[in-house]
Amino acid sequence: MGSAPLIALDSTDPEAVDGRQIRAAAFQDVRLAYTATVLEGLGRAASGRALVVGSGRGLLARGLARLGFDVTAVDPSPTATTMARTAAERDGLEIAHRTAPAEDPGLSAAAFDLIYLADTLEITADPDRVIEQAARALKPDGVLVYDTVNRTPVSRLVYLVAFQRLPMTRVVPAGRYAARRLRTPAEVVALLARHGLRNDDICHFKPRSVRSLLAAVLGRRRGRITDDEIAGVVGFELAPGTHPLVTYLGYARTA
Repeated sequence: MGSAPLIALDSTDPEAVDGRQIRAAAFQDVRLAYTATVLEGLGRAASGRALVVGSGRGLLARGLARLGFDVTAVDPSPTATTMARTAAERDGLEIAHRTAPAEDPGLSAAAFDLIYLADTLEITADPDRVIEQAARALKPDGVLVYDTVNRTPVSRLVYLVAFQRLPMTRVVPAGRYAARRLRTPAEVVALLARHGLRNDDICHFKPRSVRSLLAAVLGRRRGRITDDEIAGVVGFELAPGTHPLVTYLGYARTA
């Protein structure tokens, strides 16, 4: 039996298993599909200025840039920011990458048509500060999109046990997720309302099956698939109209 893989976030080690990047790769298609659906429903084009908060290695930022947005990407990790900048330059995309926490991004007021909170609401210990800053940076007619993790028995099993405690399926360092930072849709709706934003939708999304999720995690841990192949294996899909057992997306606008 081989040795356990290195579990590390934002690592430049090519052998490292980075659960944050695994998650970004798995979520990429549904994040972009949901954003495009929201914009279409509002009669808006994918244009103007977009901000990605919690951008990590920049996968979502590059996706939004390809849709037609002028993108700024913010992340608290200097290493992730450097990796994201390198990837954007490699792909010939002009994206403004900055290293800053979601709680204090240092952005101009009313500057963005679209803001996407990724890898943020289930991580931050101060969600009010995050939403306050996002609401401040959003244009009066802008759209705030987010995805996060519900607080249910199933989500606790997946995020608190499988992803960070079980040796066979662990992909993030211990402590990355905590029950107190998992938030129900009702809590997020109330959080947004406290800062003048009206939540207009909640949309469940899920893997094709538990088996496909397990196959993706085990395959990546064992080096049998790359980060780029994760989405095809796990097959996340939007599930509107159903109760979010684990993850969900939503969007809000100025109330």
